[in-house]
Amino acid sequence: MRIFLTGATGFIGSAVLSELLRAGHQVVGMTRSRDGARRLEAAGAEPFHATLEEPAGIRPGAETADAVIHTAFDHDFSRYAENCEKDGRVIGALGDVLKESDRPLLITSAVGMGGIGQGRPAREDVFDEGHRHPRIASERAGNALLEDGVNVSVLRLPQVHDTEKQGLITPLIAMFREAGTACYIGEGSNRWSACHLDDAARLYRLAIERKEPGARYHAVGEEGIGFREIVETLARGLGIPAVSVPQDKAADHFGWLAAFAGMDMSASSVQTRTKLGWQPQGPGLIADLQATRYA
Repeated sequence: MRIFLTGATGFIGSAVLSELLRAGHQVVGMTRSRDGARRLEAAGAEPFHATLEEPAGIRPGAETADAVIHTAFDHDFSRYAENCEKDGRVIGALGDVLKESDRPLLITSAVGMGGIGQGRPAREDVFDEGHRHPRIASERAGNALLEDGVNVSVLRLPQVHDTEKQGLITPLIAMFREAGTACYIGEGSNRWSACHLDDAARLYRLAIERKEPGARYHAVGEEGIGFREIVETLARGLGIPAVSVPQDKAADHFGWLAAFAGMDMSASSVQTRTKLGWQPQGPGLIADLQATRYA
């Protein structure tokens, strides 16, 4: 297939790009810079210049594609809610191009959107349009397109990791390094799900090849790692103490990350594995954190 890939030079997008090319697909990769275009050409992809701020400029990239994978996202968390709404507009623009065709659009969301509460793992078959988390804007946009007959599916991500980056944990490391202390809230018993980067990239390929309208997939290799275990692993790597802080002091220690630090983000991928035959093979999150260079 000729696949239009947004975020093609990003952490996740670049891994998806490599996975698609290895499988024999032709890839048109979206980038906003000349350096990104050079990297895409060197990898064997066709560069397409556009920005998330101008959704209309993204549309031509999808017009000649057999399928679209949307991994791009503005990770400025100081404007997180605004960026989630922007993502919804981009999804709408991509979907408009694909109307009246069976060409698939695979969008990206977060496993928390499948949350069912009470410490139970999020599930693929759960969709709450009234979810309080801002990222629900992406799935609302996708659902609206689905109702208009667009072939949309959703891939929800946990903490995607290798030894270089680890989702929300990467800014957490920088925060702990600067503070000289690694913190968890209360007993740190909340859990975060995780997936190795290579496994997530393979799942994107399997999902776009399946072309199933309305499907939701969880890129979850590990259902839930205790937040305290994550923090203590980081503390050892950084050579600093790990301490508990009370909930009412979380904002003082975590800043914008406070909303996530105490959140249970465990998730299941049972349905995904059954449907696609996907079996994660990469190292676990703790193993990658132990192998990370903290200097």
